Amino acid sequence: MDHRLLLGLDPVFESHGSWRRIYVDLPGMGASVAGAEIRSTDDVAAELVAFVRATFGSQKFAVLGNSFGGMLSRHLVAEFGDQVMGMALLCPVVVADKARRVLPPATVLQQDSALLASLDPDEASAYAELAVLQTQENWARFRDSALPGLRAFDRSVIGRIAGNYSLSCEPEERVSNYTGPTLFITGRQDHVVGFEDQQRLASRYADATVRVLEEAGHNAHLDQPEATGAELGQWLNRIRQAVSDRTPGSISGQ
Repeated sequence: MDHRLLLGLDPVFESHGSWRRIYVDLPGMGASVAGAEIRSTDDVAAELVAFVRATFGSQKFAVLGNSFGGMLSRHLVAEFGDQVMGMALLCPVVVADKARRVLPPATVLQQDSALLASLDPDEASAYAELAVLQTQENWARFRDSALPGLRAFDRSVIGRIAGNYSLSCEPEERVSNYTGPTLFITGRQDHVVGFEDQQRLASRYADATVRVLEEAGHNAHLDQPEATGAELGQWLNRIRQAVSDRTPGSISGQ
């Protein structure tokens, strides 16, 4: 996917203070070109770390990661520590090896065969693969948020990364005392990464909140945008409160 997958959440950040938002296309995705040197998740993580250093310097920031981006967000916390004010993870990858993930069965709670029949076959297949609620509104969110990235990624680059998908070191093995406000949002019907592994991982973070959204799959924020927005809003408030507690009388959006 590319940055457009998360643009629908932008109003949440707009309404919770003067946050500067930077949406990233990872190497080989969207408009980010990747050379032959990008051959693994470690390589992607190194590029992302370099980008963050160049963009923020010593400025504090928060991070939001979805799916693969969730695994990379954990890497950023391990790399930058307390410079990360907070971390929110949407349906994050926490177990890289798919065979070792605890997954619910693939489930469609609301089917719309007429909708699928009206779509381009390739688009219908991509949508049906993940949609647990097949409705016109849900399809419109998928069409605008997910399809652009599916059309834009570099298959050869992603193939190389997929072949070396695990980080060489689990982020939680590198740092075990991160205290920033942390949020895990998962989907009860997420058959791609599940929700149980995420609940176990949350215990490694001192200030973690876990929300398992009902009637939500791997694109939980598209299936349940209002619930996702509410949880992210509370997370942002927790960050601002944490900043206020550390520096009384001085709360600044980042």
